[in-house]
Amino acid sequence: MKRTQIQITDKQYNYLKKISSEKNISLAEVVREAISLYSSSTILVDQDLKIKDALSLIGKYKSGKKDISIKHDDYIEEELEEESKSNK
Repeated sequence: MKRTQIQITDKQYNYLKKISSEKNISLAEVVREAISLYSSSTILVDQDLKIKDALSLIGKYKSGKKDISIKHDDYIEEELEEESKSNK
């Protein structure tokens, strides 16, 4: 383990102390748990994975329309108008 020093606000410190007390673990352990949760969240998805996922969608869905890349906004507007009418 590496030793480090950080600066946090009073509010953040009090929150960490509260969690530490409730869970009966050290403040350092609370910080380690928070870092583990943050690093495993979808917030930090690898850029290469994002690109791979986006590219995997190409050609996956068919609209049957030949001009979808040009008139996509028009098609979306039409769908939203139909949806709005059916919800009334």
